[in-house]
Amino acid sequence: MPKPIPQLDLGPEIEELWDELSVAIRGVLRSGRFVLGPNVRAFEAEIARYLGRRFAVGLNSGTDALALGLRALGVGPGAEVITSSLSFIATAGAIDAVGAVPVFVDIEPDTFNLDPKLLEERITPRTRAILPVHLFGQAADMEPVLDVARRHELAVLEDACQAIGARYRGQRCGALGDAAAFSLYPSKNLGAYGDGGVLLTDDESVAARVRELGNHGPTRADHAERPGTNSRLDELQAAILRVKLPHLDRWNDRRRQLAERYGQALAGIQSLRLPTEAPYATHVYHQYTVRVTSPSEDSPRARDALASALAGEEIATAIFYAEPLHRVPAFAGETPPLPQVERAAREVLSLPMGPHLTEAELERVASCIRRALGAS
Repeated sequence: MPKPIPQLDLGPEIEELWDELSVAIRGVLRSGRFVLGPNVRAFEAEIARYLGRRFAVGLNSGTDALALGLRALGVGPGAEVITSSLSFIATAGAIDAVGAVPVFVDIEPDTFNLDPKLLEERITPRTRAILPVHLFGQAADMEPVLDVARRHELAVLEDACQAIGARYRGQRCGALGDAAAFSLYPSKNLGAYGDGGVLLTDDESVAARVRELGNHGPTRADHAERPGTNSRLDELQAAILRVKLPHLDRWNDRRRQLAERYGQALAGIQSLRLPTEAPYATHVYHQYTVRVTSPSEDSPRARDALASALAGEEIATAIFYAEPLHRVPAFAGETPPLPQVERAAREVLSLPMGPHLTEAELERVASCIRRALGAS
């Protein structure tokens, strides 16, 4: 049996950077500075410069970056936040965590991102913010989102957790809204070797409030004017991220090359719909997500059959997301039909992807797919 192909393999990355990582980790251990140390502040400055924003605040997760970002933008109990239903559970969970209600809209089928044409019909007097998700590494169409937000005086918090390095009309994702949240989870295009997140903004008051809220909310050690939480980027993780950040663009370029190769190797399969890059976007392929179509909604899901066939060949895949957020019991409410989200949830399958995926591995994945789907 050939060697298994994981959906993402971090081993080659660690080997590539081993010497740099070892120096950085030893430096932190020998310094004795483990919380809010110099690497955290240096990483914040470096990531802000990379993304073209004035301020960055390191936090312990992308989820907290979303939740604290919403709080800093004035979203609280009773408010409504419009977002996409096709996203990781943290998108809606962060809205719920601040006491607000997620309001879901349908997606554009080609990008998997929220359809801006549907935003205004979901706005109510309680709407306070729009939370567009740059899903799988491709930018949402931000110009119409920002236009709606301006006309209705709504905040915009970008969920850029899967899109670090991606661009929208030449600008980095995360440099467009009032603030942006990024996850630094190990599987992300820029990932720590543990949990991590960062909030980006050009608004000094938003950055200051997020920093305060993430450090228990005090203005001095024994006094808090508003409740906060403990959400600080770890010094050790910051040192690791500083090693990895200079390699990010090269790794993203490699992902784009692999996506092009997948496109060539899988072209012409009738039941397979390949991801496309929107004309306004530079996709960084956090996931390479195809759609596997079935003859009808009542037919056995071809996606699941293909995933099973690949698993039988020791090739790992993932489904993001089989249960859209509007059907998750914790967030279910009165939501109009979301046919594009429902269809995507039945069809999406993410193939192995990462900057260290080899050409031979990609060819093996493609060959197995063509064989499983009866393509010559």
